[in-house]
Amino acid sequence: MTRPAVAERLDLRPHPEGGWFRRTWTSPATTEAGRAAATAILFLLTPGERSAPHVVNADELWLWHGPGTLALLIGSERTLLGPGQPQVLVPAGARQATEPVDDEVLVSCVVSPGFEWSGFRLM
Repeated sequence: MTRPAVAERLDLRPHPEGGWFRRTWTSPATTEAGRAAATAILFLLTPGERSAPHVVNADELWLWHGPGTLALLIGSERTLLGPGQPQVLVPAGARQATEPVDDEVLVSCVVSPGFEWSGFRLM
């Protein structure tokens, strides 16, 4: 599998749900249960790629970087993440999936409390 140029430049790797990612930050602060208070990733989708439907047991704040627009499917609602709406919150436990609308799209995703694979479930 050939990495797209942006994935190569940002050292993004294949994500199990689809697309390309890299964790960029893990908060040193922790919850009472010992989980990181928050984490952040860069996430890239190119035309024809999509993320598989999945659930995360934490709130996710999606932040748009461009250039394309991202369709974010939260439950049965479709929200566009792009220049008109550069931030979207996906509440903990919501079924979600993503796909680029028109071009490759780079986003960040901040997860709170911090992302743990044990709280990730593909649908």
